[in-house]
Amino acid sequence: MRLLVLGGTEFVGRAVVETALGRGWEVTVFHRGRHPAPDGVRSLHGDRTAPDGLAALAADRGAGWDAVVDTWSAAPRAVQEAARLLRGRAGRYAYVSSRSVYVWPWPRGGGEDAPLVEGAADAGATHYAADKRGGELAAVDAFGAADSLLVRAGLILGPYENVGRLPWWLTRIARGGPVLAPGPRDLPLQYVDARDLAAWLLGALERGLSGPYDLVSPPGHTTMGELLQACLRVTGADAELRWTDPEPILQAGIEPWTQLPVWVPPGSEMYDAVHGADVSRAVATGLVCRPVDETVADTWRWLTALDGSAPQRPDRTAKGLDPEVEAAVLARTGDAPGTTH
Repeated sequence: MRLLVLGGTEFVGRAVVETALGRGWEVTVFHRGRHPAPDGVRSLHGDRTAPDGLAALAADRGAGWDAVVDTWSAAPRAVQEAARLLRGRAGRYAYVSSRSVYVWPWPRGGGEDAPLVEGAADAGATHYAADKRGGELAAVDAFGAADSLLVRAGLILGPYENVGRLPWWLTRIARGGPVLAPGPRDLPLQYVDARDLAAWLLGALERGLSGPYDLVSPPGHTTMGELLQACLRVTGADAELRWTDPEPILQAGIEPWTQLPVWVPPGSEMYDAVHGADVSRAVATGLVCRPVDETVADTWRWLTALDGSAPQRPDRTAKGLDPEVEAAVLARTGDAPGTTH
């Protein structure tokens, strides 16, 4: 297979590139050059937000690809321009979208047939959900429903993460001491390792799959307890997980999902949405999710090999809890009835 990846140097795009190279595919990446591309690829440089930003792709008239993978997250018109340029030069177009394209609140057990937000293929950047929906429409408009694949990802973890969720938990636990661990510890979680997403996506391209697929693990692939215990094991830290009920955490004004990444209190509308999706369609078409221990260990190995701190996307909010806030909550809940250590 000859693959073109628009992006390909960070997180999901990089996982797609490395997985494709591991399969012996011939890979071209089109990127801005801000981050080094993986070894073994052919690089083209351009900025999709700039005038004539696709010039390098347009000039490469002799090239053709079996498939394109696009991970763009901002103005849909960037997807529209790229897809229209590549129509006739690539066989299939896979757009890495998001489950955010569904109208909120996402129903528990919802799948690909849930109601969608409004979006426009030619729009500028507005907000994440509408931008991703517009990107989907742009891909389908250029390549048609039969030759476009829409990968609606949920929570994504793994090496090269540039959002800050698993890296924050690993660095926090590595720092040691009492750690505010949001309970209950048996809370089921749903996420996908970026490499498992990549493997499913490339397999779907090989098989000619089309249309939308929610891409995240089955509900309960791991639990909050298993995730944080894995962090404790791989870091070897002198840390104590202080399991704390949701109520005192919420009463302290701590934001689930952002200040305590991954965690959402059970029974909430948000928990049902992000950790309760029906992914039977993806599982039936080959999605396989590796154990949480492997995701955590590989992410820690990547983090400890970095020369500096973990990358952070500028368009995403910072993740993590202020140490003073954490200490205050732990001090108030240390002997509270119902607190689980």
